This record gives sequence, C-alpha cells and structure tokens, in this order.
Amino acid sequence: MNQIKTNKIKSYLKVWTAPILLLIFLFLFGALGYRFTEGWDWGDCLWMVLITITTIGFGEVEVLSSAGRIITFLIIGGGLFVVQLTLQRFIQLSELGYFIKLEELRLRRLIRRMKNHVIICGYGRTGREIADQLNSEKISTLIIENDSTRKAEAEEKGFNVLLADATMDETLLLAGVKNCRSLVVTLPNDAANLYVVLSAKALNNACRLIARAANEEAASKLKLAGADAVVSPYVAAGRTMAASALRPIAVDFIDLLAGSDCEIEEFKLSDDIDKIDIFKNQNEKVIDFSKRGDALLLATKVAGQLIGNPKNKVSIFPGMILIFLGSQEQLNRIRVHLKEVLVKTIS
Repeated sequence: MNQIKTNKIKSYLKVWTAPILLLIFLFLFGALGYRFTEGWDWGDCLWMVLITITTIGFGEVEVLSSAGRIITFLIIGGGLFVVQLTLQRFIQLSELGYFIKLEELRLRRLIRRMKNHVIICGYGRTGREIADQLNSEKISTLIIENDSTRKAEAEEKGFNVLLADATMDETLLLAGVKNCRSLVVTLPNDAANLYVVLSAKALNNACRLIARAANEEAASKLKLAGADAVVSPYVAAGRTMAASALRPIAVDFIDLLAGSDCEIEEFKLSDDIDKIDIFKNQNEKVIDFSKRGDALLLATKVAGQLIGNPKNKVSIFPGMILIFLGSQEQLNRIRVHLKEVLVKTIS
C-alpha cells in the first residue's frame, strides 16, 4: 500500500521533471559561460544568469565582452523556451484536473494523521450548524459532502472537506472512521442516513453514531441500526422551545455550559460481575467522589432508571452508568480511577 502511494506521488512530481532539469541546465550553462568568457567568480555568474532569466533588469554585473553578450543572448532564448514550456505544462495540467488531484492527495495525507476527530456527513443547514459549533469548541472536524458548491462553502470557512459519497464504505474508511471519536449523519434522506449508520457500525463498533431523522419511524429504525443518538430537528426544536417556556434557567445553563471548559460525560461500567467485585475488593466498596475533589456526580443510571442528584457515597454495580460534570482534567482523573471496570465514556 505504501509503495502504491509512493508511486502515485512520484507520478505527480514527474510532470515537472523536464522544466526543472532544463532550468538547472540553463543556470549551469550560463554560469560556466560567464566563468570562462568573463572570468567572474561563481556568485557573480549565477547572479547574472538569475537577473537575465527573470528579466529583473538590474544591469550587467560588469561590462560584458562580445563572447559574454552571446552567452547572455543564449540565456535569454533558453529562458523564454523554459518559461513557455512551463506555462504550456501548467495549462495542460489544469485542464486535466492535476491540481485538484494534488489537493485531494494532500487532504488524504492529512486525514490519515487525524485522530479522535468528528466526521460530519452532509453540509446542509443542520451540518453547517454542527460544524460551526465544533469549530468554536476547537474540535478536529472532517466533512463528507458530495455537492461541490457546499464543499466550496465549507472550505471557505476553513473546514477539511472530502468530496465523496458518505454511503460508501471506502469513503468512511478514507475519512478515518476507525480513528474518529464520533460520526454525525445529517443527510437529507433518512434511507441514506440509515445506510451510513449501518456501514459505520460495521466498520467501527466503538464509534459513537449520531443521526438525523425526519420522523419517529425513521428514528426507531436508526436506533435499531446502531445509532447511539437520533435527533429530529422538529422534535428537538419543539422540546427546546417548551423547555425555554417552562424551565428557562435550565436551558440557559446548557447554553452556558457549551461555551465553558466544563463537560458532561457518561461513564459506562462493565457488565462483568467478577470485574466489579475485584474492583470493590481492591478499592473502597462505597466510593465518595466528593472527597476526591474530582468531577461532580450529577446522576446515575442502573437498569435504565435514572437517579438524579445521588448521595456523595455511591456503590457501583455491573452495567451502571455514572454521569459527571467537570473539566477535562477532572474527568480524566475519574477515568483513571475507574479504568479497570470502565467500558466506555460518552461525552
């Protein structure tokens, strides 16, 4: 695979071999010519060749002899030929899409180095808002879009955009689905969203999948396909407006939280009873998170039942979910403490 990539890079660079070699030859020929006809040092020879080819017009280094003027005439002729050849090659490559392919190659190399990023499939109205929010949080983001106009809009804002079909497995692999932290699907078609979720789940079962759905039926199918969260813009907007009317302080708190360094994160514990028992035997059986100075424990969830504002001392159980509020540093300390029984975290 690496050999194929190396050969592809060489093929892109090979088209410039002739102009570069001709330019090098012209510099050497001119420098040698001035060296033998005028007796200048190499610095003056190369400088004279440079100002002659570029037509800067600083004037002669010293008064030229007849032989030196012949060399200058040959350099001017050779320079015009090299410039004409380079311009023709540039125009031909532009027409063949060379520079577009070169940009795609640069983007692919960048994507291969991306880790723990967020992939957004679709740069419509919803995808645009998500991308802007992630950008404000300085989260590494990659957008997959098959519309060239929307691709250009996203690139104007500084986003990395892959012009491809998100429903294809090779596109998701190229986007780094195996190394991403989450994948957000905001395509306008529910069937396409379902297809992307199925493909992403098969390629990386640990990836957090968030999908957009137009109605309840589509939302149910997306959840069955493996989506961790499904959002309907109309339902979400209605709930937010209702919450603003009934609990405005809570809504304001969530907005304030989005702009701070604090995060809410879920810690899912292992379903293995033996692991939980070993952890309890090696550590305190009842954990008092308030004394650890770590993140604030907001709620716990056991067997689907959510318990808000739990007591400071908590006894852990298999499959239990602990929901914390805190900075990344505080959350990391929780993660380290529970690493032996931790399955995954969801932020």
